[in-house]
Amino acid sequence: MKANHWYVLLAIVLFTVGCSKNEVIKEEIESFLGFRKPGNFPEPEYNFAANPVTKAGFELGRALFYEPRFSRDNSISCGSCHIQSAAFTHHGHDVSHGIEDRLGKRNSPPIMNLAWRKSFMWDGGVFDLDLQPIAPITAHEEMDETLDRVLAKLKAMPKYTGLFKTAFGTEEITTARTMKAMSQFMLMCISSNAKYDKVLRKEDNQVFTAEEEQGFVLFKQHCTSCHTAPLFTDESFRNNGIGIGSVDDLGRYEITANDTDRYKFKVPSLRNLKYTAPYMHDGRFYSLKGVLDHYASEVQQSPNLDPLLQQNGRLGIQLSEADKNYLLAFLNTLNDEMFIKDKSLSEQ
Repeated sequence: MKANHWYVLLAIVLFTVGCSKNEVIKEEIESFLGFRKPGNFPEPEYNFAANPVTKAGFELGRALFYEPRFSRDNSISCGSCHIQSAAFTHHGHDVSHGIEDRLGKRNSPPIMNLAWRKSFMWDGGVFDLDLQPIAPITAHEEMDETLDRVLAKLKAMPKYTGLFKTAFGTEEITTARTMKAMSQFMLMCISSNAKYDKVLRKEDNQVFTAEEEQGFVLFKQHCTSCHTAPLFTDESFRNNGIGIGSVDDLGRYEITANDTDRYKFKVPSLRNLKYTAPYMHDGRFYSLKGVLDHYASEVQQSPNLDPLLQQNGRLGIQLSEADKNYLLAFLNTLNDEMFIKDKSLSEQ
């Protein structure tokens, strides 16, 4: 009888474990809903009809994003310079660091909300997300690799032939498929659950504090012309008067060769500033206080300086110390902790 009791108990345990495992797998499958537009966001710019996000495509893209074989010496991946805990920027580095510790000339921008972007890079030199990874892969100061060699490395790994087959139906590994898979991962890097979003969507009984509300009022007065909600960028290119840095970077001019574009750079999003220091295209400011001090009293007259920063006979934006503190309080409502801790976006 005792033996029979053990058999029954074992059967119950195995059945329970099996059910639990199946439920976990079922939950994992059902939890992937693909791309979903947040309620307070506009329609995306990306053409999802040409590359719909699937679970298999997303998982392949995630693996590729963290794959160091994209670099010539197999030492760095996209995730090396776009770190999730730093909202997918290169935390603490003023400019990007590539293989052999080579230095670029611009700060690594965050990877977030790319479905709404019309162009990419600080100078807007790339217009299609599916082509964007080619730039860092082939850049001498970043990954310094060729696409042919990248594909050869991937084809030699059974892991990837299997992932490509699951995602695209065959084991064929091509540049187009590789780029589309990486896009599927990056498109899912959506930051839309900051306190600001919850207040706007009336979720979780969230409301602004008095300081945050005052900061929001000031923000709408002084900042929304360039940092338009809810993405907090208008996608334009502007000269914000920081002057020439250690490198004479001509910005948008390098793409258009139009003199009116000299020293203009893309307006960055203000989301997740808590995690993305240092700031500006060359990472020259290490604190948000420094950024606000610049706009209040350090704007330099230079070619193509934005007209919004030279009004009423003065340069910059008139801000008191109290105004700066209110603005900082509001900017803190744009930090999305859920985004930087989303395990589905982490290296598996």
